[in-house]
Amino acid sequence: MDRSSVGSTLRVLLVSAVETVRSEMEAILRGWSGEVRLYWVSQTNLVAARAQDLVPHVVLVDSELDGADPIRLVRQLTALLPSAAVIALVEWDAMSKASQAVLAGARAFLVKPLQADETLATLRQVLLAGDVLPEEGAGADRLGEVVAFCAPKGGTGRTTMAINTAISLREQLNEPIVLVDADFASPALDVALNLPAEHNILDLLPRLARLDRDLVWSILAEHASGVQVLLAPPPADLAHPISLPQVEQILVILRSMFPWVVVDLGLPLDEMAFAFLDGADRIILNVLPEMVGLRNTRLMLDQLRARGYPEERLWLVVNRVNMKGGVSVEDIERRLRVRIKAQITDDQPLVTYSVNVGVPVMVSHPRSALSRGYQALARELLATIAPQAQGEAAGGGQGRLLGRLFGGAGPRG
Repeated sequence: MDRSSVGSTLRVLLVSAVETVRSEMEAILRGWSGEVRLYWVSQTNLVAARAQDLVPHVVLVDSELDGADPIRLVRQLTALLPSAAVIALVEWDAMSKASQAVLAGARAFLVKPLQADETLATLRQVLLAGDVLPEEGAGADRLGEVVAFCAPKGGTGRTTMAINTAISLREQLNEPIVLVDADFASPALDVALNLPAEHNILDLLPRLARLDRDLVWSILAEHASGVQVLLAPPPADLAHPISLPQVEQILVILRSMFPWVVVDLGLPLDEMAFAFLDGADRIILNVLPEMVGLRNTRLMLDQLRARGYPEERLWLVVNRVNMKGGVSVEDIERRLRVRIKAQITDDQPLVTYSVNVGVPVMVSHPRSALSRGYQALARELLATIAPQAQGEAAGGGQGRLLGRLFGGAGPRG
Protein backbone atom coordinates (compact mmCIF):
# COMPACT_ATOMS: atom_id res chain seq x y z
CA MET A 1 0.00 0.00 0.00
CA ASP A 2 1.25 3.45 -0.89
CA ARG A 3 0.47 5.65 2.09
CA SER A 4 0.48 8.79 -0.06
CA SER A 5 -2.53 7.52 -1.95
CA VAL A 6 -4.81 7.34 1.06
CA GLY A 7 -7.37 10.10 0.96
CA SER A 8 -6.50 10.92 -2.69
CA THR A 9 -7.96 7.69 -4.15
CA LEU A 10 -10.06 8.74 -7.12
CA ARG A 11 -13.73 7.94 -6.50
CA VAL A 12 -15.88 7.76 -9.62
CA LEU A 13 -19.66 7.37 -9.46
CA LEU A 14 -21.30 6.13 -12.66
CA VAL A 15 -25.03 6.71 -13.12
CA SER A 16 -26.29 4.52 -15.95
CA ALA A 17 -29.03 1.99 -16.64
CA VAL A 18 -26.73 0.08 -19.03
CA GLU A 19 -24.39 -2.49 -17.53
CA THR A 20 -22.13 -2.54 -20.59
CA VAL A 21 -21.28 1.13 -19.89
CA ARG A 22 -20.09 0.09 -16.44
CA SER A 23 -17.95 -2.66 -17.97
CA GLU A 24 -16.44 -0.21 -20.46
CA MET A 25 -15.64 2.28 -17.72
CA GLU A 26 -14.07 -0.41 -15.53
CA ALA A 27 -11.75 -1.39 -18.37
CA ILE A 28 -10.84 2.23 -19.13
CA LEU A 29 -10.08 3.10 -15.50
CA ARG A 30 -7.49 0.32 -15.35
CA GLY A 31 -5.35 2.76 -17.27
CA TRP A 32 -5.57 5.42 -14.52
CA SER A 33 -2.10 6.11 -13.12
CA GLY A 34 -3.18 5.95 -9.47
CA GLU A 35 -5.70 4.17 -7.30
CA VAL A 36 -9.30 4.51 -8.40
CA ARG A 37 -12.64 3.11 -7.26
CA LEU A 38 -15.67 2.91 -9.54
CA TYR A 39 -19.17 2.85 -8.06
CA TRP A 40 -22.25 2.17 -10.17
CA VAL A 41 -25.86 3.22 -9.62
CA SER A 42 -28.50 2.12 -12.09
CA GLN A 43 -31.58 3.52 -10.35
CA THR A 44 -31.78 7.31 -10.39
CA ASN A 45 -33.94 7.44 -7.26
CA LEU A 46 -30.90 6.12 -5.33
CA VAL A 47 -28.36 8.52 -6.80
CA ALA A 48 -28.66 11.37 -4.30
CA ALA A 49 -28.25 9.16 -1.23
CA ARG A 50 -25.40 7.22 -2.83
CA ALA A 51 -23.62 10.40 -3.88
CA GLN A 52 -23.81 11.87 -0.37
CA ASP A 53 -22.48 8.62 1.06
CA LEU A 54 -19.54 8.28 -1.35
CA VAL A 55 -18.60 11.95 -1.81
CA PRO A 56 -17.17 11.14 -5.27
CA HIS A 57 -14.57 13.20 -7.08
CA VAL A 58 -16.24 12.51 -10.44
CA VAL A 59 -19.85 11.71 -11.36
CA LEU A 60 -20.50 10.28 -14.82
CA VAL A 61 -24.12 10.76 -15.89
CA ASP A 62 -25.16 8.56 -18.82
CA SER A 63 -27.84 9.75 -21.23
CA GLU A 64 -29.44 6.31 -20.92
CA LEU A 65 -31.26 6.25 -17.60
CA ASP A 66 -34.32 4.51 -16.20
CA GLY A 67 -36.77 7.08 -17.52
CA ALA A 68 -35.22 10.06 -15.71
CA ASP A 69 -34.10 13.26 -17.41
CA PRO A 70 -30.25 13.24 -17.51
CA ILE A 71 -30.08 17.05 -17.80
CA ARG A 72 -32.19 17.51 -14.70
CA LEU A 73 -30.03 14.93 -12.90
CA VAL A 74 -26.87 16.82 -13.87
CA ARG A 75 -28.36 20.01 -12.43
CA GLN A 76 -29.29 18.23 -9.17
CA LEU A 77 -25.87 16.64 -8.77
CA THR A 78 -23.92 19.84 -9.38
CA ALA A 79 -25.98 21.52 -6.64
CA LEU A 80 -25.66 18.54 -4.29
CA LEU A 81 -21.92 18.01 -4.86
CA PRO A 82 -20.39 21.39 -5.68
CA SER A 83 -16.83 20.08 -5.34
CA ALA A 84 -17.35 17.09 -7.66
CA ALA A 85 -16.76 17.08 -11.41
CA VAL A 86 -19.93 16.04 -13.22
CA ILE A 87 -19.38 14.66 -16.73
CA ALA A 88 -22.16 13.78 -19.18
CA LEU A 89 -22.03 10.68 -21.40
CA VAL A 90 -23.90 11.21 -24.68
CA GLU A 91 -24.32 9.49 -28.04
CA TRP A 92 -22.25 10.79 -30.96
CA ASP A 93 -25.35 12.16 -32.69
CA ALA A 94 -26.73 13.94 -29.58
CA MET A 95 -24.57 17.03 -29.35
CA SER A 96 -27.52 19.11 -28.29
CA LYS A 97 -27.75 17.03 -25.11
CA ALA A 98 -24.05 17.63 -24.50
CA SER A 99 -24.57 21.38 -24.73
CA GLN A 100 -27.56 21.26 -22.41
CA ALA A 101 -25.58 19.21 -19.89
CA VAL A 102 -22.74 21.74 -19.84
CA LEU A 103 -25.23 24.59 -19.39
CA ALA A 104 -26.79 22.61 -16.51
CA GLY A 105 -23.43 22.47 -14.73
CA ALA A 106 -21.47 19.55 -16.21
CA ARG A 107 -17.76 20.30 -16.51
CA ALA A 108 -17.36 18.22 -19.67
CA PHE A 109 -18.98 15.55 -21.82
CA LEU A 110 -17.81 12.27 -23.35
CA VAL A 111 -19.10 10.71 -26.55
CA LYS A 112 -20.18 7.07 -26.61
CA PRO A 113 -18.85 4.56 -27.33
CA LEU A 114 -16.20 5.66 -24.87
CA GLN A 115 -12.57 5.82 -25.97
CA ALA A 116 -9.94 5.08 -23.33
CA ASP A 117 -7.46 7.83 -24.21
CA GLU A 118 -10.13 10.50 -24.53
CA THR A 119 -11.85 9.45 -21.29
CA LEU A 120 -8.66 9.43 -19.21
CA ALA A 121 -7.51 12.76 -20.67
CA THR A 122 -10.88 14.35 -19.90
CA LEU A 123 -10.78 13.07 -16.33
CA ARG A 124 -7.33 14.57 -15.78
CA GLN A 125 -8.37 17.90 -17.28
CA VAL A 126 -11.51 18.35 -15.21
CA LEU A 127 -9.81 17.22 -12.01
CA LEU A 128 -6.89 19.59 -12.44
CA ALA A 129 -9.04 22.48 -13.66
CA GLY A 130 -11.41 22.11 -10.71
CA ASP A 131 -8.67 21.35 -8.16
CA VAL A 132 -10.69 18.29 -7.19
CA LEU A 133 -7.76 15.92 -6.68
CA PRO A 134 -4.48 17.84 -6.16
CA GLU A 135 -1.33 16.31 -7.60
CA GLU A 136 1.90 15.84 -5.70
CA GLY A 137 4.22 18.79 -6.07
CA ALA A 138 1.47 20.99 -7.47
CA GLY A 139 1.27 23.25 -4.41
CA ALA A 140 -1.17 21.12 -2.47
CA ASP A 141 -1.46 21.73 1.25
CA ARG A 142 0.67 19.55 3.48
CA LEU A 143 -1.36 17.37 5.77
CA GLY A 144 -0.88 16.11 9.29
CA GLU A 145 0.08 12.64 10.45
CA VAL A 146 -2.35 9.90 11.50
CA VAL A 147 -1.54 7.45 14.31
CA ALA A 148 -3.99 4.61 14.98
CA PHE A 149 -3.96 2.75 18.30
CA CYS A 150 -5.40 -0.76 18.19
CA ALA A 151 -5.24 -3.96 20.23
CA PRO A 152 -6.06 -7.64 19.69
CA LYS A 153 -8.54 -7.66 22.57
CA GLY A 154 -10.16 -5.40 25.11
CA GLY A 155 -8.66 -4.50 28.47
CA THR A 156 -5.14 -3.78 27.22
CA GLY A 157 -5.16 -0.06 28.09
CA ARG A 158 -5.39 1.03 24.46
CA THR A 159 -7.68 3.99 25.10
CA THR A 160 -5.59 5.22 28.04
CA MET A 161 -2.46 5.02 25.90
CA ALA A 162 -4.08 6.88 22.98
CA ILE A 163 -5.36 9.66 25.26
CA ASN A 164 -2.10 10.26 27.08
CA THR A 165 0.03 10.01 23.94
CA ALA A 166 -2.19 12.62 22.29
CA ILE A 167 -1.80 14.94 25.29
CA SER A 168 1.96 14.42 25.23
CA LEU A 169 2.09 15.27 21.51
CA ARG A 170 0.04 18.38 22.24
CA GLU A 171 2.44 19.50 24.97
CA GLN A 172 5.60 18.78 23.00
CA LEU A 173 4.38 20.53 19.86
CA ASN A 174 2.33 23.27 21.51
CA GLU A 175 -0.16 22.90 18.66
CA PRO A 176 -3.72 21.55 18.50
CA ILE A 177 -4.08 17.77 18.29
CA VAL A 178 -7.27 15.88 17.47
CA LEU A 179 -8.22 12.58 19.09
CA VAL A 180 -10.81 10.42 17.30
CA ASP A 181 -12.94 7.83 19.08
CA ALA A 182 -13.24 5.06 16.49
CA ASP A 183 -14.37 2.40 18.95
CA PHE A 184 -17.96 2.37 17.77
CA ALA A 185 -18.86 -0.79 19.69
CA SER A 186 -17.61 0.49 23.07
CA PRO A 187 -16.85 4.24 22.93
CA ALA A 188 -15.02 5.54 25.99
CA LEU A 189 -13.35 8.88 25.32
CA ASP A 190 -16.27 10.92 26.65
CA VAL A 191 -16.09 9.14 30.01
CA ALA A 192 -12.30 8.90 30.23
CA LEU A 193 -11.97 12.62 29.48
CA ASN A 194 -15.14 13.73 31.31
CA LEU A 195 -16.50 15.41 28.19
CA PRO A 196 -20.12 16.29 27.37
CA ALA A 197 -21.34 14.12 24.51
CA GLU A 198 -23.25 16.86 22.72
CA HIS A 199 -21.89 16.11 19.24
CA ASN A 200 -20.22 13.15 17.55
CA ILE A 201 -19.01 11.91 14.20
CA LEU A 202 -22.57 11.25 12.98
CA ASP A 203 -23.14 15.01 12.87
CA LEU A 204 -20.59 15.23 10.03
CA LEU A 205 -21.97 12.49 7.78
CA PRO A 206 -24.97 14.31 6.25
CA ARG A 207 -22.70 17.19 5.19
CA LEU A 208 -19.61 15.33 3.95
CA ALA A 209 -20.01 16.83 0.50
CA ARG A 210 -19.75 20.33 2.02
CA LEU A 211 -17.34 19.78 4.89
CA ASP A 212 -15.53 22.89 6.04
CA ARG A 213 -13.33 23.68 9.01
CA ASP A 214 -15.92 25.77 10.83
CA LEU A 215 -18.37 22.87 10.77
CA VAL A 216 -15.76 20.40 12.03
CA TRP A 217 -14.68 22.75 14.84
CA SER A 218 -18.29 23.07 15.95
CA ILE A 219 -18.56 19.27 16.29
CA LEU A 220 -15.29 18.73 18.18
CA ALA A 221 -15.17 18.69 21.98
CA GLU A 222 -12.22 20.47 23.60
CA HIS A 223 -10.49 18.87 26.56
CA ALA A 224 -8.82 20.96 29.26
CA SER A 225 -5.43 19.74 28.00
CA GLY A 226 -6.06 21.49 24.69
CA VAL A 227 -6.66 18.26 22.77
CA GLN A 228 -9.68 18.37 20.45
CA VAL A 229 -11.87 15.24 20.45
CA LEU A 230 -14.17 13.78 17.81
CA LEU A 231 -16.48 11.55 19.81
CA ALA A 232 -18.19 8.35 18.72
CA PRO A 233 -21.98 7.98 18.89
CA PRO A 234 -23.73 5.64 21.30
CA PRO A 235 -23.71 2.19 19.64
CA ALA A 236 -27.49 2.19 19.32
CA ASP A 237 -27.35 5.38 17.20
CA LEU A 238 -25.04 3.86 14.58
CA ALA A 239 -27.64 2.15 12.40
CA HIS A 240 -25.20 1.53 9.55
CA PRO A 241 -21.39 1.25 9.59
CA ILE A 242 -19.48 4.31 8.43
CA SER A 243 -18.28 3.65 4.89
CA LEU A 244 -14.72 3.70 3.55
CA PRO A 245 -15.27 6.92 1.52
CA GLN A 246 -16.78 8.61 4.58
CA VAL A 247 -13.76 7.68 6.72
CA GLU A 248 -11.39 8.89 4.00
CA GLN A 249 -13.21 12.20 3.72
CA ILE A 250 -13.20 12.78 7.49
CA LEU A 251 -9.50 11.92 7.80
CA VAL A 252 -8.62 14.27 4.95
CA ILE A 253 -10.35 17.25 6.56
CA LEU A 254 -8.87 16.45 9.99
CA ARG A 255 -5.37 16.08 8.51
CA SER A 256 -5.78 19.45 6.83
CA MET A 257 -6.64 21.05 10.18
CA PHE A 258 -4.26 19.34 12.61
CA PRO A 259 -0.59 18.29 12.52
CA TRP A 260 -1.50 15.04 14.29
CA VAL A 261 -4.64 12.91 14.22
CA VAL A 262 -4.69 10.22 16.94
CA VAL A 263 -7.26 7.44 16.43
CA ASP A 264 -8.48 5.14 19.21
CA LEU A 265 -9.59 2.16 17.13
CA GLY A 266 -11.81 -0.54 18.58
CA LEU A 267 -12.78 -4.04 17.55
CA PRO A 268 -13.71 -5.84 15.40
CA LEU A 269 -11.27 -5.20 12.57
CA ASP A 270 -14.00 -4.84 9.95
CA GLU A 271 -13.91 -2.79 6.75
CA MET A 272 -14.69 0.40 8.66
CA ALA A 273 -11.73 -0.23 10.97
CA PHE A 274 -9.46 -0.98 8.02
CA ALA A 275 -10.51 2.33 6.49
CA PHE A 276 -8.92 4.07 9.49
CA LEU A 277 -5.87 1.82 9.33
CA ASP A 278 -5.45 2.55 5.61
CA GLY A 279 -5.22 6.23 6.50
CA ALA A 280 -2.65 5.78 9.28
CA ASP A 281 1.05 6.67 9.07
CA ARG A 282 1.69 4.46 12.10
CA ILE A 283 -0.38 1.61 13.54
CA ILE A 284 0.39 1.07 17.22
CA LEU A 285 -0.50 -2.39 18.49
CA ASN A 286 -0.95 -2.34 22.24
CA VAL A 287 -0.18 -5.69 23.90
CA LEU A 288 -0.02 -6.94 27.48
CA PRO A 289 2.84 -9.26 28.56
CA GLU A 290 0.63 -12.33 28.88
CA MET A 291 0.26 -15.40 26.69
CA VAL A 292 -3.31 -14.93 25.45
CA GLY A 293 -2.52 -11.36 24.44
CA LEU A 294 0.64 -12.46 22.63
CA ARG A 295 -1.24 -15.16 20.71
CA ASN A 296 -3.92 -12.67 19.64
CA THR A 297 -1.28 -10.09 18.74
CA ARG A 298 0.40 -12.63 16.46
CA LEU A 299 -2.93 -13.24 14.73
CA MET A 300 -3.52 -9.50 14.33
CA LEU A 301 -0.02 -8.97 12.92
CA ASP A 302 -0.61 -11.76 10.42
CA GLN A 303 -3.91 -10.18 9.40
CA LEU A 304 -2.36 -6.74 8.90
CA ARG A 305 0.56 -8.12 6.91
CA ALA A 306 -1.80 -10.15 4.74
CA ARG A 307 -3.51 -6.90 3.77
CA GLY A 308 -0.19 -5.43 2.69
CA TYR A 309 0.71 -3.10 5.57
CA PRO A 310 4.50 -2.58 5.55
CA GLU A 311 6.52 -3.49 8.64
CA GLU A 312 7.68 0.06 9.27
CA ARG A 313 4.10 1.18 9.85
CA LEU A 314 3.43 -1.50 12.49
CA TRP A 315 4.66 -0.55 15.96
CA LEU A 316 4.44 -2.90 18.93
CA VAL A 317 4.08 -1.20 22.34
CA VAL A 318 3.99 -3.29 25.52
CA ASN A 319 1.73 -1.95 28.24
CA ARG A 320 2.19 -2.85 31.92
CA VAL A 321 5.61 -4.15 30.94
CA ASN A 322 6.75 -4.89 34.51
CA MET A 323 3.53 -6.50 35.72
CA LYS A 324 4.06 -9.31 38.20
CA GLY A 325 4.38 -12.66 36.45
CA GLY A 326 4.38 -11.06 32.98
CA VAL A 327 6.30 -12.32 29.95
CA SER A 328 9.66 -10.63 29.54
CA VAL A 329 10.36 -8.16 26.75
CA GLU A 330 12.96 -10.53 25.28
CA ASP A 331 10.45 -13.39 25.15
CA ILE A 332 7.81 -11.16 23.58
CA GLU A 333 10.19 -10.11 20.79
CA ARG A 334 11.29 -13.69 20.26
CA ARG A 335 7.74 -15.07 20.11
CA LEU A 336 6.36 -12.32 17.86
CA ARG A 337 9.57 -11.73 15.89
CA VAL A 338 8.97 -8.00 16.15
CA ARG A 339 11.10 -5.36 17.83
CA ILE A 340 9.27 -3.53 20.61
CA LYS A 341 9.07 0.19 19.95
CA ALA A 342 8.08 1.40 23.42
CA GLN A 343 7.30 0.15 26.91
CA ILE A 344 4.77 1.52 29.38
CA THR A 345 5.22 0.68 33.04
CA ASP A 346 2.61 -1.01 35.22
CA ASP A 347 0.64 1.23 37.57
CA GLN A 348 -2.90 -0.12 37.43
CA PRO A 349 -4.18 1.73 40.55
CA LEU A 350 -3.19 5.08 39.01
CA VAL A 351 -4.78 4.18 35.67
CA THR A 352 -8.00 3.08 37.36
CA TYR A 353 -8.12 6.28 39.39
CA SER A 354 -7.46 8.35 36.25
CA VAL A 355 -10.33 6.75 34.32
CA ASN A 356 -12.76 6.95 37.25
CA VAL A 357 -12.22 10.68 37.82
CA GLY A 358 -11.95 11.49 34.11
CA VAL A 359 -8.51 13.09 34.41
CA PRO A 360 -5.69 11.63 32.27
CA VAL A 361 -2.43 10.66 33.97
CA MET A 362 -0.55 13.21 31.85
CA VAL A 363 -2.66 15.90 33.54
CA SER A 364 -2.95 14.59 37.10
CA HIS A 365 0.54 13.01 37.45
CA PRO A 366 2.76 14.46 34.71
CA ARG A 367 5.98 13.33 36.45
CA SER A 368 4.92 9.75 37.10
CA ALA A 369 6.61 6.77 35.48
CA LEU A 370 3.45 6.25 33.43
CA SER A 371 3.59 9.78 32.03
CA ARG A 372 7.28 9.41 31.21
CA GLY A 373 6.42 6.33 29.16
CA TYR A 374 3.75 8.19 27.17
CA GLN A 375 6.12 11.12 26.66
CA ALA A 376 8.80 8.77 25.34
CA LEU A 377 6.34 7.23 22.90
CA ALA A 378 5.33 10.67 21.67
CA ARG A 379 8.98 11.65 21.18
CA GLU A 380 9.57 8.46 19.22
CA LEU A 381 6.63 9.28 16.95
CA LEU A 382 7.89 12.81 16.39
CA ALA A 383 11.45 11.70 15.69
CA THR A 384 10.58 8.79 13.42
CA ILE A 385 7.63 10.09 11.40
CA ALA A 386 8.54 13.76 11.11
CA PRO A 387 12.03 14.68 12.35
CA GLN A 388 11.35 18.39 11.79
CA ALA A 389 8.86 18.27 14.65
CA GLN A 390 11.75 18.14 17.10
CA GLY A 391 12.95 21.54 15.95
CA GLU A 392 9.44 22.96 15.88
CA ALA A 393 8.75 21.77 19.43
CA ALA A 394 12.05 23.24 20.64
CA GLY A 395 11.14 26.53 18.99
CA GLY A 396 7.87 26.87 20.90
CA GLY A 397 5.77 25.02 18.33
CA GLN A 398 6.09 27.70 15.67
CA GLY A 399 4.93 26.58 12.25
CA ARG A 400 2.95 23.50 11.33
CA LEU A 401 4.37 20.04 11.37
CA LEU A 402 5.36 18.98 7.87
CA GLY A 403 3.28 15.98 6.93
CA ARG A 404 2.90 14.16 3.66
CA LEU A 405 1.63 15.86 0.55
CA PHE A 406 -1.96 15.11 -0.33
CA GLY A 407 -0.59 13.96 -3.63
CA GLY A 408 -1.55 12.00 -6.67
CA ALA A 409 -2.84 8.51 -6.01
CA GLY A 410 -0.24 5.78 -6.24
CA PRO A 411 -0.73 2.06 -6.62
CA ARG A 412 -1.17 0.03 -3.48
CA GLY A 413 1.47 -2.58 -2.90
